[in-house]
Amino acid sequence: MPSLSTIESVSDAAARHPYQPKVGMISLGCAKNLVDAEIMLGSVLQHGMQITSNAEEADVLVVNTCAFIDSAKEESIDAILDAHQQRGLAKKPGQKLIVSGCMSQRFSKELREQLPEVDAFIGLDQVGELGAIAQRVLATASTSEPDPLHLVTRRPTYIPNYDTPRFRLTPSHSAYLKIAEGCNHPCSFCVIPQMRGRHRSRPPASVLSEVRSLVAEGVKEINLISQDTTYYGMDLWEQKAGPRQPVDSSRGLTLAALLREIQEVPGEFWLRLLYTHPAHWSTELIETIAACDKVARYIDMPLQHIDEAMLGRMRRETNRQHIEDLVQSLRAGIPGVAIRTTFIVGFPGETDAQFETLIDFIERVRFERLGIFKYSQEEGSRAAKMPDQVPTRVKNARYRHAMLVQQRIARESAEARVGRELKMLVDQPLVARTEADAPDVDTTVVLKNPAPVGEFIYRKITGTRGYDLLA
Repeated sequence: MPSLSTIESVSDAAARHPYQPKVGMISLGCAKNLVDAEIMLGSVLQHGMQITSNAEEADVLVVNTCAFIDSAKEESIDAILDAHQQRGLAKKPGQKLIVSGCMSQRFSKELREQLPEVDAFIGLDQVGELGAIAQRVLATASTSEPDPLHLVTRRPTYIPNYDTPRFRLTPSHSAYLKIAEGCNHPCSFCVIPQMRGRHRSRPPASVLSEVRSLVAEGVKEINLISQDTTYYGMDLWEQKAGPRQPVDSSRGLTLAALLREIQEVPGEFWLRLLYTHPAHWSTELIETIAACDKVARYIDMPLQHIDEAMLGRMRRETNRQHIEDLVQSLRAGIPGVAIRTTFIVGFPGETDAQFETLIDFIERVRFERLGIFKYSQEEGSRAAKMPDQVPTRVKNARYRHAMLVQQRIARESAEARVGRELKMLVDQPLVARTEADAPDVDTTVVLKNPAPVGEFIYRKITGTRGYDLLA
């Protein structure tokens, strides 16, 4: 992946552009949205503009939105309105406002009517073109008050390449690498396929080139992301694979084959798998992870529920027995693996008995990392139209109950690690993470003595503090 110096040197940019407009960005949402933000900022630099972290001095301010659930949409709208209100205080007269991301992709037509203050709406196909779009917006005379630019394409097809300009927003030792875009799953609670389009995998040569570039820059942790990481390559097969059908490299490109190639890249680094779907795990993938020491013993696998009827209503393309067998196979096949999952409570039609089935499963399986979502009734999803919507008070009560159960499990899991010496990656002089901790979402290790940031160290765990470990 190009570094800032390979995109364009400051001196060269200044020579070609006597005045360099400044672009600021507010990025919301998940790691996949963060990568889009990094690509947009890479395009800004490529077009001879500057990046600023101070919204007040930006000539162009971009709000990169999320629209996954209602609370994310509300946060995005608030950020847009706040950015507009702050324009009156900006040091730059005539500051322009651009809205990007999932909410812009999905609701741009409605937003144009509701938010005439916005100068341009761009979608997911335009993330690599922000530099040119910002220049176009700046060239528009402020006195003419034109309608907002609407550059959103209906069905996005964009996917980044290894040489796509990118300005990373993560710490220098950790990076996200998007190996695919879009989703083919029909989950009834989700509208991501409507926003991000069909699943499309990057060629392995492109992924490998980016891995080599990141490692050469000193990155020690590479987090593989997509909407469904385990579906990687399967969209390119001649004979399409359905859920829970055999997934092996003899049928075409797979995640397992990609991991084996990344394992051969020289250097010391962790490779972390995020956003894997339970329907596409295979014996080959489990054996590959066990054999590749650069692949972290960490699996992020959203399960969403365990009750058979709930899985059917959610259209999860899996069933209880498959999930039970898969968890057992992961733990038996990858010694020491930490499994992170998420569940949804309060899905339409969920009964008290079905919720208790989920609680029993959580208590028995004892996931190392677990998150709970309260069901959000998303406009345009199948589940939004289902009968028997669960009242908010019931969803809140079930959320609190599930989280209390997991808090106890997490505390006991942390205490069981006391006395062990663990390998960890240092994020700050006194803060590190183990192999079982993904950035931003999991726990940390608080160090007694400072360590060099961005390096691997071994420390003995001496105690716990809430969810975190002490070393």
